[in-house]
Amino acid sequence: MQATTHDRPDPGPDRHRTGAGTTPDDHIVVIFGATGDLARRKLLPGLFRLARSGLLPAGYRVVGSAPAADALGDEAFRAHARDAVEEFGDSEPAGADWEAFEKALSFGACDPGDPGPLLAAVAAAERAVGGRPRRLFHLAVPPAAFASVIGTLGSTGLAEDARVIIEKPFGTDLASARALNETVHAVFDESRVFRIDHFLGKESVDNILALRFANGLFEPVWNRDHISHVQIDVPETIGIEGRAGFFEQTGTFRDMVVTHLFQVLGFVAMEPPPSLDAQDLRDETAKVFRALRPVDPAHVVRGQYDGYRREPGVAPGSDTETFVALRTHVDNWRWSGVPFFLRSGKSLGERRQVVTLHFRQPPLGMFTDAPHSGAALRCNALVVDFDDPGWIAADFLAKEPGPAMRLAPARMTFRYADSVQRRHGLEGYERLILDAMLGDQALFTRSDGIERLWEVAGPLLRSPRAVEPYAPGSWGPASVDALVAPHHWYLPDMPPGGQGSGAS
Repeated sequence: MQATTHDRPDPGPDRHRTGAGTTPDDHIVVIFGATGDLARRKLLPGLFRLARSGLLPAGYRVVGSAPAADALGDEAFRAHARDAVEEFGDSEPAGADWEAFEKALSFGACDPGDPGPLLAAVAAAERAVGGRPRRLFHLAVPPAAFASVIGTLGSTGLAEDARVIIEKPFGTDLASARALNETVHAVFDESRVFRIDHFLGKESVDNILALRFANGLFEPVWNRDHISHVQIDVPETIGIEGRAGFFEQTGTFRDMVVTHLFQVLGFVAMEPPPSLDAQDLRDETAKVFRALRPVDPAHVVRGQYDGYRREPGVAPGSDTETFVALRTHVDNWRWSGVPFFLRSGKSLGERRQVVTLHFRQPPLGMFTDAPHSGAALRCNALVVDFDDPGWIAADFLAKEPGPAMRLAPARMTFRYADSVQRRHGLEGYERLILDAMLGDQALFTRSDGIERLWEVAGPLLRSPRAVEPYAPGSWGPASVDALVAPHHWYLPDMPPGGQGSGAS
């Protein structure tokens, strides 16, 4: 569906991704769902950090919004923001920086039949900034409210020349994803839509591009001739944390794999883009998504931790998966025959966010004492940990000191926490909000990519295998070992200074 005539395509980013400028035009940022958990944990602390770091424009205002039943006055919203920054921010809400940020906050309630308070708050914010500031709307609301909020933005004229950030889930299957895209495109041109995935805002995910394309050591071996298999792991130690209403409708596959892990796979598997501009990057990840095989239910393990069905709000006979592991393939020239193993779940043995590229084992016949089993055989790997702050390691075999030619595991590691540049880093949400203000869509998913991923997910959604039980604190059902055979699951040790333990 085409955008309405009052909305024009965005003229493009306010600066090139590789350029030096990082300050957006003057802005009015409107947060729908400003009294909710996401705004409290991420959005308000993130905006304050951007302001304190000098990355917001000189002229900006932040307008919170919620239905009238949850509305706050300006002073109550400022107190709410103070509490959020105090609990979840990286600095105290005090001093001149906080005073300036606090003054930029206001609130305007919005119900579908009564958007008047929001219109008045936005108009007042624009007068305070002066000129013609850009508008950015962040929809931190449940998916059921998307259509109503988008419709209100269109009918009131607030959407004109504005940008919109949409939170996941971007649908729950192909039909709902298409319907959501049609709803959004009825008001916003695709060039103004920013579907946010905080995984893609991480420094270490972006560093996959730098590691691979800026170093002649790696790109020549980043293919089926040298890599035997790829593993993408996002295990979590927490359970569903009282979110049964959400989780029962989604499960781990929809919540983590379609939304997050497939996106990371796109960055790992893409062809070299002509540039780091948004169109070139998103074109290459879209090609990866088109080459993904539809998920075969026979190559999926769905698990559910013992005790899940006793969680408040969970149906006694629930078949919702809290764990999923799968094998998939990218059917193109570079990756033909290379399996990609994806794994994520709740109540597992460790919290990690890791990509591991396993290289083909060279002949070791000349080394009479070479290891032939166990963890040592898994050392032939390149590891990218994309948690914050993250690290990169090459795991390899080296000679042990001494007169005999004996091989032992060794590692070379780069840790972001050791870098003097770490102080300039931003968390995922902070980075992506800034990119949206700058009009840079490079790390945001396009509508065709979203629809293709739901198409790939279709066979599993239509014919899911029954969930298998697993013990909390374990690594999922026992059948996951057969899924990855003849390879082994490998969760590399974290470098000194981190937390966690080794192979699973």
